[in-house]
Amino acid sequence: MTKRQEAALETKRKLLEAGKNIISEKGLTNTSIEEITKACGVSNGTFYTYFKRKEDILYAVSYEVFEEIFESAKHYKGSFEERFIFYMINFSRCIERSSLKLCQEWIKNTVNPELVDNEQDRNKIFQDIKTLEQLIEQGMEQNELSADTPKEMLARTITDILYGEMLCWCMTNGAYSFEQRTKEFCDNYLDGMIKPYLLDGKDM
Repeated sequence: MTKRQEAALETKRKLLEAGKNIISEKGLTNTSIEEITKACGVSNGTFYTYFKRKEDILYAVSYEVFEEIFESAKHYKGSFEERFIFYMINFSRCIERSSLKLCQEWIKNTVNPELVDNEQDRNKIFQDIKTLEQLIEQGMEQNELSADTPKEMLARTITDILYGEMLCWCMTNGAYSFEQRTKEFCDNYLDGMIKPYLLDGKDM
């Protein structure tokens, strides 16, 4: 990577970080591109080199972080169920730590797919389902899960649960911990969903 490329990546990182912090504090509607670029010491034109609009900050932040969580889950040392729990809890933890305000803004700007210009984010929920399917497929390939494991059904159901928890957390204005709610689900219900498909009847 050349010095110019490294500098470009660093500028983009600064814009993402500044945008995330300001949007978390003020909300997307009350945040201007000028505020973001001023916090980074760059011009407004520089912002448009990397993003089309300020909403893209929300989308870019979510993709980079969740890709890292997925990769970490795939290589997590433990059983299939432990890897699955690792992914679910870190998914929730990441959202909670990024701030309630940022999550509320993301939901508000993506809840109607027809109004989302960014195709990637319009399909975010389907990509999350696919991520869970890949974790299940990994378990099947490693002979941890039976060949008849309903990977699509399990992936859709778990995604429904995670998104439902996220929405309720936002609607209660963070009255409880999203991460803790996910942990409670994993401790009390996940085993019952997965156990029928674990080979040799093994669980955690």
